[in-house]
Amino acid sequence: MLLYIHIPFCDSKCSYCAFNSYVDKFSQREKYMHALSMQLSYELERFGVSEMNLIETVFIGGGTPSTVDPTLYTKIFETIAPFLAPTVEITSEANPNSATYEWLEGMFAIGVNRISFGVQSFNDEKLKILGRAHNTAHALEAIKNAKKIGFENLSLDLIYGVAGDTKELLSNDIEHAFSLPIDHISLYSLTIEEETAFEKTPEIAREELKITQWLFEQIGSRGFKQYEISNFGKTRSNHNLGYWEGKNYIGLGAGAVGFLNDTRFYPSTNIEHYIEHPLEITEEILTPEALLSEKLFLGFRSCIGVDEKNLTLKQKKEADLLTREGILTYHNDHYFNPNFLLADEIALRVEGY
Repeated sequence: MLLYIHIPFCDSKCSYCAFNSYVDKFSQREKYMHALSMQLSYELERFGVSEMNLIETVFIGGGTPSTVDPTLYTKIFETIAPFLAPTVEITSEANPNSATYEWLEGMFAIGVNRISFGVQSFNDEKLKILGRAHNTAHALEAIKNAKKIGFENLSLDLIYGVAGDTKELLSNDIEHAFSLPIDHISLYSLTIEEETAFEKTPEIAREELKITQWLFEQIGSRGFKQYEISNFGKTRSNHNLGYWEGKNYIGLGAGAVGFLNDTRFYPSTNIEHYIEHPLEITEEILTPEALLSEKLFLGFRSCIGVDEKNLTLKQKKEADLLTREGILTYHNDHYFNPNFLLADEIALRVEGY
């Protein structure tokens, strides 16, 4: 069982961001956190969370979780305390400019044991282009502070495929990243989403396959193993692995999504409406075909692979053909894709499109 908590408050709106987040609703923070607690109690019962069905991972995302004081998370952590697995991974995202020493110390004290920093780049000009509120100095200080406080598992995000990116710039990003006490990197290609600032300037996204392959090689050569198309590390994010394995997950907050067996749950995306009606949740029942499609796309873009028992006879024949061609590998009744850059194409081919 996984738990995701969505914090929709941001200190700035990045030019590429399409997530449900706001820069002008900070006055709602206390009410919002109270609404989260109300939904949490409801979801723990609906999902059958108990001492026999424990929460394996918690992920606080956004938005920007570091814009909310640690004391406002206390009630949530008190509520879930009896249901946390002994080896629970508790991650919070954080922006370098708002993840102060005091904030990091407070989150560590309530039980967070992993921080994922939204660094994106160590080039100040590139950060300005992306609309980030921090600079390189903020990032270096925040990550070093987190290590000093006691966080053993630290991750950072980097963005590539931006107009103006060069091997020299990206090499500098990698050098800075590996000079820090991190054990995980998430590497994302810039994509242009609707209703973002970059929608009007799509030419800002400029990914080159050769550069992407080179980046993957550079990170892999430093001992960070790629276990999903965007994720590398000496350690893995157990929360993300849980998604790809198809585990059930509770989704708390405005803009979050939950999943139980074959049903998705969608709380309201409007903060004010969510605060007033945290239990007003839309349900969507997924067809067997939709569930299989998701397993294929997630399995082939990650180390999880695809279990042959989930495939139809026709799909298994296609997967066997790809294995004979050397595109897939097969062991322990699973098909694996060694080249994640081909994931979507392979998934479509096996699925039959």
